[in-house]
Amino acid sequence: MKGSNKKILIVEDDTNFGSILKEYLTINDYDITLAKNGIVGFEKFKKDDFDLCILDVMMPYKDGFTLAKEIREINDSVPIFFLTARNLKEDVLKGFKIGGDDYLTKPFDSEVLLAKIKAVLNRQSVTVFPKSDEFEFTFSEFSFNSKLRYLIHNDGATIKLSPKESQLLRLLVININDLLLREIALNKIWRDDNYFTSRSMDVYIAKLRKYLVVDQKVQILNIHGEGFRLVII
Repeated sequence: MKGSNKKILIVEDDTNFGSILKEYLTINDYDITLAKNGIVGFEKFKKDDFDLCILDVMMPYKDGFTLAKEIREINDSVPIFFLTARNLKEDVLKGFKIGGDDYLTKPFDSEVLLAKIKAVLNRQSVTVFPKSDEFEFTFSEFSFNSKLRYLIHNDGATIKLSPKESQLLRLLVININDLLLREIALNKIWRDDNYFTSRSMDVYIAKLRKYLVVDQKVQILNIHGEGFRLVII
């Protein structure tokens, strides 16, 4: 079935490279929209529903990171891949902090990109929650609804979580005071356990810690080499 006509937005200022990438993915049955820069890309994103965005990082007028931030403001779940000619750790981490799902350095193997696209789109279509039907939780000073993705503190402060934040917090709460193995969380939520998904999960753990910091009795502990524990002190 190949791509089954899933819609992909490619934002790439190198017209030759962009055209080649568009042709390759079109051959594999993906519906491709190509934009020549970040400004045009954001306008196209607002006018259609895309299953995946592939953004070049270094572009004039509006770079890929800025575009990704704007996309995340209106859609916190669409997968985002970054493309770049620079292989810098700082750029990789910045991409994941913004909410990117993968980061590819040019030149890259087109078959590897295709495999990554298939993997992330397959994950999007799979229900990632544990078998338990429980979705409403109360712990320490918080109430949490994983379906609505609301984390509410006793003082009334409410945070709307992203899908991955909600899924990860739900796993932590279900296993409260127990160890949540890193590999289990990665396979349930990201459907893959590798360097990039692991770094991405670390970013989401940091975000959850920031949300929970208002209650000093709640901590997410890092168990080195194993995973995390949500504990109530």
